[in-house]
Amino acid sequence: MADRDWSKELAKIDKQLEGLSDEELAPRDIARASEPRGRGAPQAPRDAGGTPDAPAKAPRRETGSFGVFARLTLSVVLGVAIVVWPYESRCGAGLAAYLAAVTVVVVSGVWSAIWTWRHRAARAHVLSLLLVLWGLVLGSMEVLPRVGYAKADLRHPTAWVCP
Repeated sequence: MADRDWSKELAKIDKQLEGLSDEELAPRDIARASEPRGRGAPQAPRDAGGTPDAPAKAPRRETGSFGVFARLTLSVVLGVAIVVWPYESRCGAGLAAYLAAVTVVVVSGVWSAIWTWRHRAARAHVLSLLLVLWGLVLGSMEVLPRVGYAKADLRHPTAWVCP
């Protein structure tokens, strides 16, 4: 081990990685990711022009950053709007509706987090994760007093149903 020149070894690896495309390094399809790669991997048959002779696939539609930020904007608007919930949510059907809306906030945060992750939008991804956290906090403020884990008060009683 001591007789190896690691800087030369790492330079070889860098040259090999430079020759690969982004799609070969990180394929988007799980099916393609599970295909064997390397020297021993079978290659697709090629025609006389040197292009792969594989069946034509439907072109993949890419989502632009507008779609990503539109999803995030919808999620953030929902997360802010839940603060001014206009209905009674202390017990009964009102509480169930509020908890369903909070669940939608969490799901929309996860939805936008997935898209921001796929499109490498770091700040937007952090905002999506904060939105998920916000939804979990809102839900726990209602659920925890009712299951006996947190202190109950007038706004957050211990009863699920109205008397």
